[in-house]
Amino acid sequence: QAEDGIRDKRGGLVGSEMCIRDSPNVGKSTLINRILGEERVLAFDLPGTTRDSIFIPFERDATAYTLIDTAGVRRRARINEAIEKFSVIKTLQAIDAAHVVILVLDAQQEISEQDASLAGYIAEKGRALILAVNKWDGLDTHERNTIVHQLDRRLPFLDFATTCFISALHGSGVGELFPHIEKAHASAMRELPTPALTAILEKAVQEHQPPLVRGRRIKLRYAHQGGRNPPLVVIHGNQTERVPATYRRYLENAFRAAMKLSGTPVRIEFRTGKNPYKGRRNKLTGRQVKRKSRLMRHVKKKH
Repeated sequence: QAEDGIRDKRGGLVGSEMCIRDSPNVGKSTLINRILGEERVLAFDLPGTTRDSIFIPFERDATAYTLIDTAGVRRRARINEAIEKFSVIKTLQAIDAAHVVILVLDAQQEISEQDASLAGYIAEKGRALILAVNKWDGLDTHERNTIVHQLDRRLPFLDFATTCFISALHGSGVGELFPHIEKAHASAMRELPTPALTAILEKAVQEHQPPLVRGRRIKLRYAHQGGRNPPLVVIHGNQTERVPATYRRYLENAFRAAMKLSGTPVRIEFRTGKNPYKGRRNKLTGRQVKRKSRLMRHVKKKH
């Protein structure tokens, strides 16, 4: 595993880990064998053939990878055996450990609640993500339009993810996965300069001001990077705890678009600076004390 994106002499990513997971029997093991160019994992037409996560190191174009072949996750109602529950836990652990997750979906089946739930877990963990829609070559135009519509409707929170339409069995589209994997990994591990982030913030605020809170405008002053995998942008300002979720998403999209980040989510963290004068009374100068005394005498005479 290469948390910091260590590179070899030719610039290849060393130790980049890819987790490939799916629901049972959508062609995940077939896809891995196609990527490796040999029968390394058992591919069988029976749901749940893969029970444990399998770590497979390999090299492609002088770049070292580790594939994590995970067990397919069944619907909760069907997870009865202890070994099945163990497989689910191992799959979630593999997602946590990976740099890039390839979520394999079956184009010949509807996107299930379980698919959406696992996609949500991947997004929550902030992993870079490739959606691989398998068995695409066996569909007609109407069926292809239907699955694209389903992706937009059921997985709208994966707007950051890259979608590839493939056939693991015949190999079509599989070669296109790796450029997207490289871009997603590079985006997730990228260093973001503070001046550039602050400039993006200023432009975003100028184009769409934060809302008013009790008559006061939320002020966002500057931004800097707080972490990687996924990229974390820390924004400093006033009343930042009152920034609504819709404006947070607006800023996430603005940073991702401006920095040309592909396949990875962007996290936003707000910080409000402490007011050094909060709870303290202003100390009046001698001149201000005399002026206040004159004003009070004038008010008393008037009454």
